[in-house]
Amino acid sequence: MDTLSQLRDELEAEYHTTRKFTEAYPDGKNDYAPHEKSMKMMHLATHIAEIFGWPDTILKTSELDFANGDFQPKHLAGREDLLNTLDENFKSGKKALENAKEDDLNDTWALKNNGQELAKWTKYNAIRHALNQITHHRAQLGVYYRLNDIPLPGSYGPSADHPSF
Repeated sequence: MDTLSQLRDELEAEYHTTRKFTEAYPDGKNDYAPHEKSMKMMHLATHIAEIFGWPDTILKTSELDFANGDFQPKHLAGREDLLNTLDENFKSGKKALENAKEDDLNDTWALKNNGQELAKWTKYNAIRHALNQITHHRAQLGVYYRLNDIPLPGSYGPSADHPSF
C-alpha cells in the first residue's frame, strides 16, 4: 500500500475544502467567540492553517513540546494573512510527504507540554491525527460562521448556503 500518496491526497483534499472556508473568513470578527471558553475566531482559523504544516514537523522531528520548543502560534491580522499561511503550510506539508519514505511513518512522535507527554503515536498516526484535527476545527469554524450569518461553503458535498457542489 502506498500510504504516503494516500496521505498526500487527503491533505490536498482537506486543503481545497479549508481554502474555501478561509476565503469566507470575515475580516473584523477576529475576536468573536461563541462562548467564554471558546477560542477566538482568528485563533481558531490560524490553528487550522498551521496544522497543514504539521506533516513537515512530524516527519522532521521526534516530538513537539509546546512549552520548550520553537513553536510559537502566529498572530495574523485577517483573511489575506490566513490564506497566505494556509498556502505556505500546505506546500510544506505536501512537500514533506512527497520527500518521505514509507518507513519514516513507523518512527515514534510525541506531543508534549513542558516535558509532560500528552500523546505518543507512530508518525503515521500523528499525521492522521493532524488530518482529523483539520476536519474537527474546520467544523468548529463552520459553527462560528453560522452564528454570524456567514454562508458556509460545502465540505464533503453541498451546504445549505451552497446547494451545488
